[in-house]
Amino acid sequence: MGGLVVLAWLALWAWERSPYGRYLDHGELGALRPEQGVAGLLLPGVLYVAGWVLMIVAMMLPTVLPLAEIFRRLTLRHREHSLLMALLLAGYLACWTAFGIAAHVGDWGLHEAVERVPFLAERAWTLGAMILLLAGLFQFTPLKYACLDKCRAPLSFVLSHWRGKRERWQAFLLGLRHGLFCVGCCWALMLVMFAVGTGNVGWMLVLGAVMAGEKNLPWGRRLGAPVGIVLAGWGLAILLGALAPAFP
Repeated sequence: MGGLVVLAWLALWAWERSPYGRYLDHGELGALRPEQGVAGLLLPGVLYVAGWVLMIVAMMLPTVLPLAEIFRRLTLRHREHSLLMALLLAGYLACWTAFGIAAHVGDWGLHEAVERVPFLAERAWTLGAMILLLAGLFQFTPLKYACLDKCRAPLSFVLSHWRGKRERWQAFLLGLRHGLFCVGCCWALMLVMFAVGTGNVGWMLVLGAVMAGEKNLPWGRRLGAPVGIVLAGWGLAILLGALAPAFP
C-alpha cells in the first residue's frame, strides 16, 4: 500500500506536467457545456473522475493505513485475503469517489452561475473565501470530532463492523462505512482544494499531511482548532481585503 501511495504521487506529478494536466484543475470545468452532448462530455468526465481517484489514493490512503493493517492481520489466514483487502479499499475509495463527483458537479454549477450572473461574476473571489471560512468553522463542530473519533479508533471500528460472514460483502461494507466517517471528518478540508486549485500537488501534500496527522498522530485531535483558525482567518482576510477599498 505504501508503494501504491508513492506511485499515485509520482503519477500526479507526471500528470500535472503533461498535456492532460488541465483535467486535474477544477478551473477547466467552466469550459464544459451541456450543448457538447453526452459524447463530448464523456471523455472529460472520465478524466476528471480518474484524476480525482488518483488524488484520493495519494492523499487519503495514508490516513486509512492503520485500519488496513488491522484488517490485514485479522484476515491474514483467510484463503481470499488479498481479495478482501482489495474490497476494503474499493469500498473506501467508492465513498470518496462519490463525494468527488458531487463536488465537481457542484463546482461546475458554480462556474455556470458565475458566467451567467453578472453580480456573481464581479464577486467571484467571494466563493473561495467562503469555502475557506466554511472549512475553518467546520473544524470546531461536534460532527467533525464525532467522525474523527471513529477514524482514530480503527481497532474498535473493525471489531464493531466485521462479522466474518459473507466476507466479500462485509469487507466492502467495512471500507465503505469507514469512508463515510472519513468524508464526514474531512469533506470541508477537501473542499479547500477547490479554493486553492485541485491540480496543485503542493497543496495536496499539505492538506493530505494535515488529515493524516489528525487521524493517526497521538495528538492529532488537537490539530483541529489551529487548522480551523488558520483557514477561517485566511478566508476572513480575503473578504476584508476585497472590501477595504469600499471604505476609505
